[in-house]
Amino acid sequence: MILETDRLYLRELNQGDYGSLCNILQDEKAMYAYEGAFSDDEVQEWLDRQIARYQKWGFGLWAVILKETDEMIGQCGLTMQPWKEKGVLEIGYLFWRLYWHQGYAIEAARACKKYAFERLDADEVCSIIRDTNTASQNVALKNGMTVADSWTKHYRGVDMPHFRYVAKRNLI
Repeated sequence: MILETDRLYLRELNQGDYGSLCNILQDEKAMYAYEGAFSDDEVQEWLDRQIARYQKWGFGLWAVILKETDEMIGQCGLTMQPWKEKGVLEIGYLFWRLYWHQGYAIEAARACKKYAFERLDADEVCSIIRDTNTASQNVALKNGMTVADSWTKHYRGVDMPHFRYVAKRNLI
């Protein structure tokens, strides 16, 4: 276990989580900010990328487990992401649609922000969110973040404007 909150615990993803990841990454509605659901191969690549991040940095997106049922309901964690000309520490989150609107994303994201400041000694952490993803923007705002800047990413053949929401250590 990496982190624990009142209702959740976060742990590293492993190959046994492939099916649970499919519940999230192959859901068209859940993946609208990514221009659609992932194929089986893309889900496996996503999982492999997280496992490689654990080995490289000691962190990545983690499995979010609902304590009550011991079921994986999403993923949330920290990754290094490209932003303009540099790499930034990002809190990312993506949940199974059955568990939306129940406060799980903000609960996990707040724990990840605390982890970034207290365990990784980060000065700031951000969430990079597509301009049309108001639900994720609301999570960032509830996590004490404010919009710092914007940038257009090119993904799956589409130009996607993104906002970078930032929280600084002194504003915990």
